[in-house]
Amino acid sequence: MRSFTIRVPATSANIGPGFDVVGLSLSLHLTLTVTVEQPNAASPARPPKITYSGEGADEVPLDAYKNLTTRVALYVLRCHGIAKFPANLTIHCDNEIPFGRGLGSSGAAVIAGVILGNELGELNLPVERLLDFALMVERHPDNVTAALVGGFVGSYLRELDQAATEAASVPLSEVLPEYPPDAGEEWGLNPPQPPLGIGHFVRFGWSESIKALAIIPRFELSTAKARGVLPQEYSRKDLVFNLQRLAVLTTALAQNPPDPELIYEAMKDRVHQPYRKTLIPGLPEVTNNITPSTHPGLLGICLSGAGPTILALATGGFEAIAEDARAIFLTHGIEVDWKVLEIAGGSVVQKSD
Repeated sequence: MRSFTIRVPATSANIGPGFDVVGLSLSLHLTLTVTVEQPNAASPARPPKITYSGEGADEVPLDAYKNLTTRVALYVLRCHGIAKFPANLTIHCDNEIPFGRGLGSSGAAVIAGVILGNELGELNLPVERLLDFALMVERHPDNVTAALVGGFVGSYLRELDQAATEAASVPLSEVLPEYPPDAGEEWGLNPPQPPLGIGHFVRFGWSESIKALAIIPRFELSTAKARGVLPQEYSRKDLVFNLQRLAVLTTALAQNPPDPELIYEAMKDRVHQPYRKTLIPGLPEVTNNITPSTHPGLLGICLSGAGPTILALATGGFEAIAEDARAIFLTHGIEVDWKVLEIAGGSVVQKSD
């Protein structure tokens, strides 16, 4: 019998001005406990069995051909000539990452799937190739890169030649097809191969004194809906505003001691947050009224990913920040939960002896 555990962190993307560019891994995790048992008389060959606990347990499909993580794993396997899951595969998923809150739940599921495929197929793929597979599914690099490698990360999609660009742009329906009820093991055997080197990344420094406070409203917001309110074009003034702040932020968050005045201003944004305020009642008041001068210990505050979670970076004063944000949201009839999180390491595979 083979057994191993895969642990993938939550992530927060954008961190203010770094729209689709930067991501931060956080200490909430999706954990897969995986066993593969050789068929025998006492345990004859059977299809994969999935169980699930934690966040989203009532929503997640337990069919291996419908579950996002196992569909991604099968995509990786089939790209390497392995047509099906091993017999007697058992997976238990324990999830701490809330769905639809801007904390990278789908990115974590995709990275878990890529690593699961790599482990089941004993493929020994390097990190860069794992990222290629993830980017065929999750087309924005910020969350999946941070979930894979951990820490405070900047990433971009490389300009590819025409053939590779077309290969990387195939519809998601071809990468992860919807398996019909009568699909046999021969269905969908030849998925599109990812080009080499789709995404590149760099890990920035991070001051160990900084923790992340996640203020999580009790409603879901889909990334598609949050992207739908963004404009197709921006003014030069707004783009320069973000570029200036991002250039400062990536260094400022590594300084000891961190400078609250510098970081608070560097975490402002004009590319996505102003347009998403209609979807998240209370967002402008929280980001404008909770400041380092009113809340000692606060460094900066922003929308986490597409939202609705608010991310506050701070060295202390977490409860005062969270409770004042809660009070603002309550004036809009919205309840929140909050958690103080560490900056997490990247995804880990632990094999049992």
